Amino acid sequence: MSFTNPQHQIARRSVVGHEGEWVKSFDPPQESPPTPELLIPTNPVPKFVAETIPGATMQIPNNQRVHLMHGRDLTMWDGRKLRFFLISNPDVPETSEGTFPGPTIRVPRGVVFHSYVEAHGQPAHTIHWHGIEPTAMNDGVGHTSMELGEYTYQWQPNHIGSYFYHCHRSTIQHFDFGLYGFLIVEPPNAYDASDGKNVGGYPRRTAANLAKYPNFPGFVGSSLESGNPHAMTVPYDVEALWVIDDIDSVWREQADHAHQTFPKMGDEPGVNDDFHKNDRGSYDFFAFHDYNPDYFVVTGVNFPGRIGSTVSIRPGLTVPAGLNSGVAGMQISINAKRNQTVLVRLLCAAYTKIKITFPVDVVVIAVDGRALGVPPFGRYNQPYTIPGGEPIEMSTAQRMDVLFRSSRSLSSFGQIEYRHHLSDAFLINGRIPIVIK
Repeated sequence: MSFTNPQHQIARRSVVGHEGEWVKSFDPPQESPPTPELLIPTNPVPKFVAETIPGATMQIPNNQRVHLMHGRDLTMWDGRKLRFFLISNPDVPETSEGTFPGPTIRVPRGVVFHSYVEAHGQPAHTIHWHGIEPTAMNDGVGHTSMELGEYTYQWQPNHIGSYFYHCHRSTIQHFDFGLYGFLIVEPPNAYDASDGKNVGGYPRRTAANLAKYPNFPGFVGSSLESGNPHAMTVPYDVEALWVIDDIDSVWREQADHAHQTFPKMGDEPGVNDDFHKNDRGSYDFFAFHDYNPDYFVVTGVNFPGRIGSTVSIRPGLTVPAGLNSGVAGMQISINAKRNQTVLVRLLCAAYTKIKITFPVDVVVIAVDGRALGVPPFGRYNQPYTIPGGEPIEMSTAQRMDVLFRSSRSLSSFGQIEYRHHLSDAFLINGRIPIVIK
């Protein structure tokens, strides 16, 4: 209206002195905004980690600290070093220098979650809690919420399931370079030891509607309004985390600087920025659409082979408790016993096309953090079976939780087939050992 009727023009005030409100418009930010209406955090996990992981601390009460870091070189399977940006938790010795992927954060449903985030080195960063639905200021979408040097994120999870967190500033580069980690929302009493359970081990529970799958024992089907913390959940004995990723080494060489794809700000932020003056790549690199991965990983473990090959990772690989919110025994390659319930959490962090096959039938119980058939979504979807050998296709940022249970011994592989995102050309077939004894 102000453009067509001068009578309704609104005077624009200067941002000078108000940088904290307009931090999304500056690169680097002049300051980070305070978290509005900060509540008292009730997340018990940081305290549990400090009490159970040797050398771990809790510098801020009930707070999950996150540092975003630049310029770490990691050695690939063939000895080559590639540049990564990493996430660390400075309260835990194993993660203090950053890990790939970032440390897995576990949170009980319903607690008030706080995360004090620091961006180490310029430029700015964010944390986007992918699949969580917080306020706009805590959602961490770059250019929309804010970009930061430091900030206390606050939210309350309402749905048990699989999520992840990642930097949302220059998302294509920062996500690919390693600024992400897995996020698991657990039942509200997951860290309550009053009923005698081992809160740092297995079995554990996750959300599901298995009324039509009696082969999975322990399912509790009572209503969510009943007050039962186990309502619409099922226990699992074994948990595996498959974070599927691919790496283009040319990107690492030509766009290895954190400022590489940031705009050079004009005198009117967001209006006359220039996306190419900061392009300092050795080949004037800005071609993020030209993506040709040549390294392939699952949960940070290299598939040791070149394009065109079929290769396997080692059996017996697990995620240390220090990288998993104090929970010991989360697996990558799967080792289970007959008649144990196995939960595999899948996250596609790759930019290529992904096809996953299991040697046994699996039941898909959740997609993108929402349990199928669990109220209030029960009338729209239901769990379903995918036969062994039939591929599960996944795309970037998608999550899927699957269960299986075998009454017979098995020594086989889950397989991840990578195909080029444009040509559909076969890239590599990565195999993950699955052993049932």
